[in-house]
Amino acid sequence: MIIEHAILNVIEGKRHAFEAAFEKALPLISVTPGFIGLELRPCIEAEGKYLLLVQWRSVEDHTTGFRGSSRYDEWRRLLHHYYAPFPDVLHFGPARLSR
Repeated sequence: MIIEHAILNVIEGKRHAFEAAFEKALPLISVTPGFIGLELRPCIEAEGKYLLLVQWRSVEDHTTGFRGSSRYDEWRRLLHHYYAPFPDVLHFGPARLSR
């Protein structure tokens, strides 16, 4: 399993609209083969900042399976205009240490 990581900086004053749009977009990603789970966590110190963690079976399930699908076009339409700046998305491998 890999984890997709992104810090989402939502434009000031758009937090509630973003969260509603994210709820609407969630089924688009969750039906993708290889999708395991997702967490969207609001930052405590900075309003409008979110940590997005998505669990995938493989990087390709995200990059080819989801981003290469027509569902991603709708995801992008629903969500991408809320970000400033646009987030960097990174993928992390299995844990080396865990408790």
